[in-house]
Amino acid sequence: MVSPAPLSTAHATSADARLALAEQLLTCDAAQDCARVVVEWLAVHAPAPAVACLTRDEPGGKLGCLASVGLSEDQHASLTEAPNTDAEHPLAEVLSHAVPCFFPPERALIPIPGTGGLFAVPLGREGATPVGLLLIWVNGPTLPSEVAWVAAHAGPYLAKQVTSGPLGLGGGALFRHIIDAVTDPVLLTDLDGRLRLANARAESLLVANPDASDGRKRAVHLNQRVFTTAVASTARGPVPGVSWREIPLVDPAEGLDLLFELVGTRVYAPDGREAMVSVLRNVTDLGRATQALGESYRRLRATEREARSERHRLDRVLDSVADPIILSSPSGGAVMMNEPAEKLFTTSSEAGRAAQRRVRSNDAVFSSFLANLLDTGGGPRWRGQLNLVDPASGGTRPMEAVATKVLGDGGELTGIVTLFQDRGEALEKARLLERLKEVSTLLEARVQVATAELAEQNEKLRRQAIQLEQASAAKSQFLANMSHEFRTPLNAILGYTNMLLQGVSGELTPIQRRNLTRIDSNGRHLLEVINEILDITRIEAGRMPLHLSDFGIPELLQEVMAEMDPIIVRSKLAVSTHLGAKLPQVHSDRQKMKQVVLNLLSNALKFTHEGSVKVSAECATPSSLLTISVTDTGIGIDPAYQEKIFEDFQQVDSSPTRAYGGTGLGLSICRRLADMLGGRVTLQSIPGQGSTFTLHFPRRPRRT
Repeated sequence: MVSPAPLSTAHATSADARLALAEQLLTCDAAQDCARVVVEWLAVHAPAPAVACLTRDEPGGKLGCLASVGLSEDQHASLTEAPNTDAEHPLAEVLSHAVPCFFPPERALIPIPGTGGLFAVPLGREGATPVGLLLIWVNGPTLPSEVAWVAAHAGPYLAKQVTSGPLGLGGGALFRHIIDAVTDPVLLTDLDGRLRLANARAESLLVANPDASDGRKRAVHLNQRVFTTAVASTARGPVPGVSWREIPLVDPAEGLDLLFELVGTRVYAPDGREAMVSVLRNVTDLGRATQALGESYRRLRATEREARSERHRLDRVLDSVADPIILSSPSGGAVMMNEPAEKLFTTSSEAGRAAQRRVRSNDAVFSSFLANLLDTGGGPRWRGQLNLVDPASGGTRPMEAVATKVLGDGGELTGIVTLFQDRGEALEKARLLERLKEVSTLLEARVQVATAELAEQNEKLRRQAIQLEQASAAKSQFLANMSHEFRTPLNAILGYTNMLLQGVSGELTPIQRRNLTRIDSNGRHLLEVINEILDITRIEAGRMPLHLSDFGIPELLQEVMAEMDPIIVRSKLAVSTHLGAKLPQVHSDRQKMKQVVLNLLSNALKFTHEGSVKVSAECATPSSLLTISVTDTGIGIDPAYQEKIFEDFQQVDSSPTRAYGGTGLGLSICRRLADMLGGRVTLQSIPGQGSTFTLHFPRRPRRT
């Protein structure tokens, strides 16, 4: 509200004074200011000892004194507190007739000594009900011209202020009708939230009549507490002006929770004190709508996150597929593709013109392929062979593409999924398979030739084997016959030699006896060789039968030691026997086992110059095998010859000047006889330290 400047009294002419009053009135935006300016101007320019301005807030309403000059406080108060609303009151008559009226001193409402009476001049628009009166005490019954001018010019302006501006301290019915017509609650309170004015909508929320129900009273009390607290909090805010906040209230009639938006504005009341104008706007539906919108927004965000997650998962799935996959729009544009497809249909600007040209070529080939699917109309799928190019290397990438339409719920085309399969590997496999077939055919032919040659060689070998077998049989037969033929005369020679040595033909001279002894010794050696050859021949020919019997190992070794006693005596070696505990009886060929032990012991004595020879027999309980070992401290055998000496006619030293004699058949016969007994002969030897030959044999041979 702008306060008018004090009215100047230094105007030279009446016209200037009127112009100054008019300017003052234009600056007034309240009826009280306008009334004050008028009465002060009239007191100077009328001139008049006292002037007062009265207005009423509505037609027929109570009059009130807005301003006065020349009146005491009591007189001013009498005009303010006791305006007459009675139709017969003199002032009411002036208002009803809307014409100036002069009251002589005896009828003056407030007599002022020294004056000739009181003029009551109606104020307002021409032709309309006056909104007030201008009271001016004059000296006579003539209305001053300045008063008439003021009433004619200030009256409409004052009427405008009264009817459209604030209507004074008590408020007016129009103002009441206006604010009651507002659908939102409107309130005027002090800064502590105490209610001073409220429209009908606000009273329904914050006012309860004495005859209201207890429930409404409690609801109203709760609303008042909430509202008062909110207004007081707003008023204590640091920033003046319009404030905004939300407050929850309760509908006293329905008991429903309501949400209001409180818009508060700090104003100055006509009495000069600060007040708060509050407007409540029901935003319950808006809040609910906002809440629903927020919920929808959260669901939308959740759906978006889920869709983004699904898209990310789909991308990972598609990228994990080794074959290129492209999702196209109905127009053929690429919507999504996995990483293998990106290598064929995308490239960076830094890849070079050649790579970009290859990508464009691939795009053109792919677009032509999709055109086949779109041109087929009803066909849901299209398959074709594409010759693509690797943008990076420029190599050919033969592909087999299968495009499938994706239809919506209404059968409309929503997308196209194209799956590529690299045929390079398949073509390479086909080429390799064809090459493999050629090689296989060639190899098969060669195998057939080799098989025929092998069959021919086998036939030759079979024939040679038969021939060898026949030759071996002939040899064996020859050796058997020859051995028999040699042994017969040799036995005769040995017999006659023995007879001569026994003196059948007379006493022999020492020279004769020595020669006969040499003949007997060599003959017996020859007989031993012949017997060994005969044994080999008989074994190879399968004519060596087994004669099984029960015998004991100790007795067998004792007999062997007895036969070898002359040789043992001549060798001067320490020969001993060692028998293991609990040697069982043996059911085997006693003669062949004895022959094996004799051969092994004979070899040990022959190849041992000093030291000892030990014959031991053991029984291995877990395997039920018996062993007879001959251990010597002789010359030993080099590992390179340890297996060779068991072959026929093979010796470590086969030179004509060898130091040890023999046919090389003894160990061969031992191995073959052990094999016939179900056993075997093993050798452990260290050159220079001695050898151990061991006969392993079961208690009972498997074959009889």
